[in-house]
Amino acid sequence: MKQNLSITAALGIITILLGAFGAHLLKEKLTVDSLQSFETAVRYQMYHVIVLLFVNTYANFSVKVKRIISLFFFGGILLFSGSIYLITIGDIPAKSIWFVTPLGGISFMIGWAIMLRAFVKK
Repeated sequence: MKQNLSITAALGIITILLGAFGAHLLKEKLTVDSLQSFETAVRYQMYHVIVLLFVNTYANFSVKVKRIISLFFFGGILLFSGSIYLITIGDIPAKSIWFVTPLGGISFMIGWAIMLRAFVKK
């Protein structure tokens, strides 16, 4: 769990850096729609960083459940937020990676479903 918490802390730092980058440097460079998409990616990343802190410090989850939820949330951040970052600031056409963002959303949902199942089982 130490590794999950370390990755989560690193993702938290990256989230703050990306949020500041978006607020201060991208405001003039991106269209309103692209900036909103970028902000959505940052927001979803931060939500899941906060939940990852909870998941990995919650005593009533087994190590296995913590690991599985963390993997799905890490994957969701990478696929969902990462693809939006690439589309908005990486000059990668949305048409070429359109399928990645929904995969990230599905990864988030699976992580949440596993968490729900763990709560229900208790």
